[in-house]
Amino acid sequence: MYRYETHLHTSPVSICAKKTVRENLEFYKSLGYDGVFITNHFLDGNFVARHTDLSYEEKIKIYISDYLEGVEIGKEIGIRVFFGVELSYRGTDFLVYGPEPEWYLAHPEIMEMEKSTELPYLIKEGGFVIQAHPFREAKYIDHIRLFPNCTHGVEVFNANRTALENRMADCYANEYGFCKTAGSDNHLGEEQKILAGLESDTPIKDVKDFIERVKNGEMSIFIIDREKDTPVIAATGEKI
Repeated sequence: MYRYETHLHTSPVSICAKKTVRENLEFYKSLGYDGVFITNHFLDGNFVARHTDLSYEEKIKIYISDYLEGVEIGKEIGIRVFFGVELSYRGTDFLVYGPEPEWYLAHPEIMEMEKSTELPYLIKEGGFVIQAHPFREAKYIDHIRLFPNCTHGVEVFNANRTALENRMADCYANEYGFCKTAGSDNHLGEEQKILAGLESDTPIKDVKDFIERVKNGEMSIFIIDREKDTPVIAATGEKI
């Protein structure tokens, strides 16, 4: 099987991430992953230059720097690196796959949009939008927000959320007939104890291929529990 991390944060672009691009890629390579999506917090979230006076263009160039570094390291060590973003609004987050860095560089207007406008715009422009950990609860989140009319799917297993939060996400996806994904939401690199992602029988060609496979139910959720004495890979067996 070919395994992919769909939700990964790297330092220094995501200020909450603890490990560098190289540290993360070497870790995933050691586990036999075929590829990872670097989905750092966008300019509206825990982005390293969010509160600076830099121009939008300058911020985007910083934002994509970890991804570009990852592509080169990936070629060096033999692991695929794909681009994604995590948009944020007061603790409500969305993973977006599809638009390449050049698209974001050319569209500064998205920073002025409310999420109810921005997400449909991204979809129109070819984005595949997944609401990440939709039932996450935390002190800094005043209430749960759902965007059923602005998303393609739901992250139904997030390795850093509780069983209840993940179960509620799965119920939500079932009721709305959403695409389902899983990811580690990894900020810790090799210190992350539970991992999750999507796997396929054959390697994905690119981000477009990944999106089509998820939409067509051709990928499966897997979970890796590294807290066991011997790491146990537990595939859910569920086609999504």
